[in-house]
Amino acid sequence: MNLRGRQKGLTSVEFAIIGTVALLVLFGSIEVGRAVFVMNTLNETTRRAARIATVCPINDPAIREVAMFNVPGGGTASQFVSRLGPANISLEYLDRSGDPITDPTANFGQIHYVRTRIVDYQHEMLIPFASYFFSAPEFGTTLRRESLGVPRQGPVRAC
Repeated sequence: MNLRGRQKGLTSVEFAIIGTVALLVLFGSIEVGRAVFVMNTLNETTRRAARIATVCPINDPAIREVAMFNVPGGGTASQFVSRLGPANISLEYLDRSGDPITDPTANFGQIHYVRTRIVDYQHEMLIPFASYFFSAPEFGTTLRRESLGVPRQGPVRAC
């Protein structure tokens, strides 16, 4: 038997090995890119929540909805980040020294800052035949208060 006959099918085996590695690298790169997208979206969510909270009435439910890229009254689940809900967005009103105010409605005049954070968010990696979750860091944004939904004249309106 010649050398050609003994190597028949070798290219198929080599392709199967190299192809598997190449697909793992490709899909791993896609998954890392998706994880980076989710982390950037969580960071933007805190920025949006803080910005909306500075101009909306205290603890308005629309703050968390708009922060998750929904319209006010548009639902409680984010359209862009799976498993992100209003419970994952912490909203705090802070006094001049940066300490949280326990009852912001009763102490409206003491509010100087608004802080929002992403808390207890678990990101699921899409790995075939396995579920892998990792905790996202607590992204946060603090902004100076503005109107807090109280106009110069007229009644307070929801966002």
